[in-house]
Amino acid sequence: MDSRRVLGAGVAGLLVVALAAGCSSSGDGSDGGDSSTSVLTGEPGAAGRVLAVKIDNVGAARPQTGLNSADLVYGIEVEGGLSRLMAVFDSDHLPGTIGPVRSARETDLQILAQYDRPALAFSGAQSKLLPVLEDSDIVARTGTSAFFRNPDRPAPHNEYIHPEGLTDGAGEAKDIGLRFAAKTPSGGTANTTTTASMPHARFTFTWDGKRYTVALDGGKSPWTTDNVIVQRVKVKESRFRSRTGFVPFSQTVGSGTGVVLRDGRSYAVRWSRPSDSAGTTYTRDGGSGSGTTMRLHPGRTWIVLEPA
Repeated sequence: MDSRRVLGAGVAGLLVVALAAGCSSSGDGSDGGDSSTSVLTGEPGAAGRVLAVKIDNVGAARPQTGLNSADLVYGIEVEGGLSRLMAVFDSDHLPGTIGPVRSARETDLQILAQYDRPALAFSGAQSKLLPVLEDSDIVARTGTSAFFRNPDRPAPHNEYIHPEGLTDGAGEAKDIGLRFAAKTPSGGTANTTTTASMPHARFTFTWDGKRYTVALDGGKSPWTTDNVIVQRVKVKESRFRSRTGFVPFSQTVGSGTGVVLRDGRSYAVRWSRPSDSAGTTYTRDGGSGSGTTMRLHPGRTWIVLEPA
């Protein structure tokens, strides 16, 4: 269990007190808050250095390992309309083992450009993509002694990492546009279950009264999250193609629509990210709060890049 969960009740109480005193867990909304809260979760304590890990998400890879320690988890379309995950950890909340680890894609490059020199652990990449990764601001982690095979799993779904030390040389977590508040925003719609889909993948999130449980392709998982963002994106063919077929590239620079889930309610939003280096903003779309910044519950977030 993530150690942050043990402090959940106390943290919530501190946040309520802060709000009553006129403070928000993310500052005034014009910046990422101060050093006393994580820019990635809105929880007390600054986030450390960032490690992103590409993780398998087919039946043979489940259950994965370590996802409930991630600050954020992205659901990303890959070949065949299937999905993979990219889990983002800060160096202060690393689990002992993460995996199964799989290969990088062009979509990962664009997502991670809004972070400050993150480390990325992956099992490999298309031959023309590898030098691009090496020349980017990403600290590439692949094929090191941190990687190992689990003999109880079939290849290629059996490669894992021990992440300790993989954040060495990576940048500190930076503001990527997320905003947080302990109080549930007004408006929205009561909604206990939401599904986000790709051509051959499904993510279903169900509110259990405390947080959201995660089902993958219709099957239960041990994973939970405090917030869900279903971000509808344009999908085109990647520059780094494969002989096996269409390689999707999910565009996270631009703008579009989406849905945010928190506290058992859903909120229509618009998202905007003007450039690779910019963070992503989420703004309420419709209803009494239309045009205002959408604030997440302090805690962990899954972001599913659903084809528009």
